[in-house]
Amino acid sequence: MASNIHYRSSDQLPKILRLFPLQGALLLPRAELPLNIFEPRYLQMFDDALGSDRMIGMIQTRAPGEDAPLFDVGCAGRITSFTESGDGRYLVRLTGVSRFRVGPEVLARNERPYRSFHVDYTPYNGDLAESAEPPPADREAVLDALRRYAERHNLQVDWESIREAPGEALVNALSMMSPFGADEKQTLLEAVDVAARAKALAGLAEFHLADGGGRKGHLH
Repeated sequence: MASNIHYRSSDQLPKILRLFPLQGALLLPRAELPLNIFEPRYLQMFDDALGSDRMIGMIQTRAPGEDAPLFDVGCAGRITSFTESGDGRYLVRLTGVSRFRVGPEVLARNERPYRSFHVDYTPYNGDLAESAEPPPADREAVLDALRRYAERHNLQVDWESIREAPGEALVNALSMMSPFGADEKQTLLEAVDVAARAKALAGLAEFHLADGGGRKGHLH
C-alpha cells in the first residue's frame, strides 16, 4: 500500500527511531512488509508510532533473540495499514522509506519497554529518490538463478506474478522473501542500489546452487 506522505529529504525523517529487531525479516525502500504484532512491548511500540510519526525501524539481530546484538544498518518504514485482530494482535503493513545506520541507543527503557536509537539516514539519501530499475540483463539473471534454485529445492513459486512485477519491485520482493540467512539478507539490504541488489541476489542463488546448500521454503 502506497504512503500518503512522500519524504523528499532525510531531514523530514525522525532522528530517533523505534527499532523492531527481528532476525530474517527484511524491509527495503518502497517495499511492503506485513507484520503480525502480539508481544506487549511491540504493541506499545506501534501504539506510540501511530500516535506520532507512524515510523518504525526494522533491523536484523546478529543472533537469535530480540535482545541480541543488532546489525549496523536497518530500514525505516511507515505504517500504511493497520488492523486490530480482535484477539489482542495488530496486523500491520510497513512501507519502506529509507535505510539508516544505527547510532547510540536512547537509554529510556524504564519509560518505554522497547528500544529506540539515534539513526543516520545520510549514507542512503538515494533511497528517497524515485524507484530505479535494474538493467534488463540483471533482471533476467536473477530470474534464471532463482528459477533453478527453486527447482533444486522444490520451492513453491508464483512465477506468473513474479514475471509481471516491475524491476525494482521484483528484486526487492525476492530479496525479502528469499530463504537465505541473516548475513546474506543483510548483504541484500546494504547493496548500493537496485542493480547491485539484483546481482547480489543472483550471486547468492548461484552460490547455493553450486554447493548444494540453502534452506527449503517458499518464494511467493
